[in-house]
Amino acid sequence: MTAMPDLAPAARRMADLLAGVRDAQLDAPTPCDMPLGALLDHLNGLTLAFTWAAEKEFPDGPSRPPSADATRLPSDWRTRIPAQLDALAAAWRSPDAWQGMTRAGGVDLPGEAAGHVAMNELVVHGWDIARASGQPYEVGEDEVAACLAFVAPTVEQSGGAGIEGLFGPAVDVPCDAPPLDRLLGMTGRNPA
Repeated sequence: MTAMPDLAPAARRMADLLAGVRDAQLDAPTPCDMPLGALLDHLNGLTLAFTWAAEKEFPDGPSRPPSADATRLPSDWRTRIPAQLDALAAAWRSPDAWQGMTRAGGVDLPGEAAGHVAMNELVVHGWDIARASGQPYEVGEDEVAACLAFVAPTVEQSGGAGIEGLFGPAVDVPCDAPPLDRLLGMTGRNPA
């Protein structure tokens, strides 16, 4: 079995970042080319989708990617999303979450891949939120290493063209850049 990264530190960091977002910042641009409020709506949906993916229990109806529409952001997002982040981290602590097939955002994929996508979403979107809201961002080396192990082969396969629904075209960063900067560049963000 592949190492199962602990999503809890990234989930806690994300919840802390959300506590620092002011209402006036919801229209602020993010490095992922959407307003902060739209990114938070996306985060609201993806925390649910990846919790269901870990538990392999899904609501009735079709599975589709989480929306990214600030007008759909629930009014209780400041308490709802942190609670969902806790549930997400707890669900991925189970070894069963990493086994077999699952589904997230309308895509069937191995549990192991879904767990790594969830980690990458937390780490990279955490950076997006920090930049858009003017907050500092410190991430663990093990988290970045887990994300790089997932993202690098995917970017290599695409030739750096980006992956629809995951991340945009790669941005060149120096090969001796810090690991987080390399990850950000691979996911279509300019770390500068």
